[in-house]
Amino acid sequence: MAVAVSANRLELLQIADAVAREKSIDRKIVLQAMEDAIQKAAKSRYGSENDIRCEIDPRTGDTRLFRVLAVVEKVENDATQISLEEAKRRNPEAKLGDLIADPLPPLDFGRVAAQNAKQVIVQKVREAERERQYNEYKDRVGEIVNGTVKRVEYGNVIVDLGRAEGIIRRDEMIPRENLRYGDRVRAYIYDVRREQRGPQIFLSRARPEFMAKLFAMEVPEIYDGIVEIKSVARDPGSRAKIAVISKDSSIDPVGACVGMRGQRVQAVVNELQGEKIDIIQWRPDPAEFIVNALAPAEVTKVVLDEDSNRIEVVVPESQLSLAIGRRGQNVRLASQLTGWDIDILTEQEESERRQKEFAERSQIFMEALDVDEVIAQLLVTEGFATVEEIAYVDLSEIAHIEGFDEETAQEIQTRAREYLERIEQERDARRKELGVSDDLAQVPGMTTAMMVALGENGIKTLEDFADCATDDLVGWTERKKDKDGEVIRHKGILDGFELSRKEAEDMIMAARMILGWIEPPAEEAAEGEESDAAAEPAGDTGSSA
Repeated sequence: MAVAVSANRLELLQIADAVAREKSIDRKIVLQAMEDAIQKAAKSRYGSENDIRCEIDPRTGDTRLFRVLAVVEKVENDATQISLEEAKRRNPEAKLGDLIADPLPPLDFGRVAAQNAKQVIVQKVREAERERQYNEYKDRVGEIVNGTVKRVEYGNVIVDLGRAEGIIRRDEMIPRENLRYGDRVRAYIYDVRREQRGPQIFLSRARPEFMAKLFAMEVPEIYDGIVEIKSVARDPGSRAKIAVISKDSSIDPVGACVGMRGQRVQAVVNELQGEKIDIIQWRPDPAEFIVNALAPAEVTKVVLDEDSNRIEVVVPESQLSLAIGRRGQNVRLASQLTGWDIDILTEQEESERRQKEFAERSQIFMEALDVDEVIAQLLVTEGFATVEEIAYVDLSEIAHIEGFDEETAQEIQTRAREYLERIEQERDARRKELGVSDDLAQVPGMTTAMMVALGENGIKTLEDFADCATDDLVGWTERKKDKDGEVIRHKGILDGFELSRKEAEDMIMAARMILGWIEPPAEEAAEGEESDAAAEPAGDTGSSA
């Protein structure tokens, strides 16, 4: 009998060791699961109202089963409590609040109890395995892992990573890539989540980060930090652009990524199923960087609008299709790479637009200043774009125009100012007609024209204006994900006033401070106190004298 018991004990520890090895979890967790299983079986045997504990000696495999009883003055529940008098008979040193272990005979498992115990052990081991998987992979987000295709379900690929499973969803696959059971595959871990069915390891082969990591594996200079990848844009399976910069002037970043006879870049291309890769040198100057990003197209001129993060690129007619690319691919990738919205014009289109702007400005000057076409065109040619510029520019700048003298310049400037005053009066009348409050004029940077635009959009008081968001005033851009990255521009109330986001935000904050909704920044408050303090001594001196 003793031999049988020791064999069982030995077998118990061997099973615990085998499960711990197979599932890569701590042996203590397996033994804890076994203890829980025996406790559950004992409770079903002796009654679930009892507080039954089990202990397995991790060295010998000895199993101890006992019932825990709390020492109390008056027993209300026989199953979990024992009187102090009874406890002292068993242990003379017992006192109130102690716990007494009441040994129970070894449990003879029946078929049902054994089945229940097995379920408990399996459940606990599975939970421990899931926790181990989550802890192991949660810190590996951003790494590339190797695995084997285990199965394909509805286009999603389940990958065996050895100690866990990962999933490459259909939209994270390279298009037209056909992975089958048993294929070796490399992928990028972009997320690890705890879910009801266990930890989910999400993998991707379509993300720009995957390509960046592949280059880091193939190019020692990137791994060592000498060459840095600044940005990546991909059209998975078709084409990609990657911008790189070298921290060592003696190393060419593009050459380092291409490698001897193109071996390094070819290794990445092969992994990405033949995806064409343009390697571009990153530049701090946006215009120069964007010109590089549009390669292989040649650019003749660029015009930046930093406020709206847009750039106009002028290319020769012959280069237009190359700059745009098939289905807009080249310009779309260049836009994603640089973070700028790119408008491409041919030289002819740009010339026509310039001529149109020239004619429109000339017409405005003719009507506003009551001058003939020749004088209006001379003003436009000299770079004047608005009547405001003519009205408030230094008189000498108009007088030095060929054919003009000081008297002519004075007359033109007077007419410009009279025109602006007339327009201002008309706008103010329109503002009052719309019921826009005079209080709005307190906001720094606010003009009558802006107040009219606000009134036409239902914003008539300082409170209405303070309640606006920056997007309401200057608009916003939205890049559609389902239409080849098409950019949609949503107009703001003050569109056309050349108001930057920062200026619009400052105006809203100023309105909120005027209303007392928010406190002024510490610097402004301190300046105000200093000015008050500077004013006070003068008054004090006068009174004391």
